[in-house]
Amino acid sequence: MDVKASPIQEITERGIRTADNEYELDSIVFATGYDGMTGPLLKMDIQGKDELSLKDKWENGASVTTYLGIATAGFPNMFMITGPQSPSVASNMPTSIEQHVEWISECISYLHKNDIETMEANLADEEAWSRHCDEVYRNTLYSKTPSWYSGANIEGKPSAFLIYLGGVGAYNQKIKAIASQGYEGFTIKTATNLAK
Repeated sequence: MDVKASPIQEITERGIRTADNEYELDSIVFATGYDGMTGPLLKMDIQGKDELSLKDKWENGASVTTYLGIATAGFPNMFMITGPQSPSVASNMPTSIEQHVEWISECISYLHKNDIETMEANLADEEAWSRHCDEVYRNTLYSKTPSWYSGANIEGKPSAFLIYLGGVGAYNQKIKAIASQGYEGFTIKTATNLAK
């Protein structure tokens, strides 16, 4: 039912009464809305290089870019699990969480084994990934309607679709290929590099 056209008037003993009708229900789930995709990350006031805040980099949600939904340029050694521009909420979440946890765990192991001090997403690769996510999105029906996926449930939030819709299988192949190629798309620095 379209509750914009026929708003909910009250919860009754039998269910919900809207402006037009009463609907008998066995149970009601209250989903009061939340700031999906970027809300929790922006509220933490994460600081990157040169004291750049994630909120400033992403222009308070108006200009979000990530590399694979795992990392973002200017924030070395910061990894996101099911972050913006990953399959995240458009997938089976345990599967996507597991993909990221395993990838990040293997990456950290690689960093330790190779005495790597910092790993940071390259800006050009991040921008290319963000463009790819947008291209995939524009070829779907998701682009035809506002929803919480694009932040429409948060008054004043910039509208942006921040989910990779290419599928968890293709995504997993992509992140595994990047890892197997020595973490292509990332700048990696050892202690020796940092001392120069």
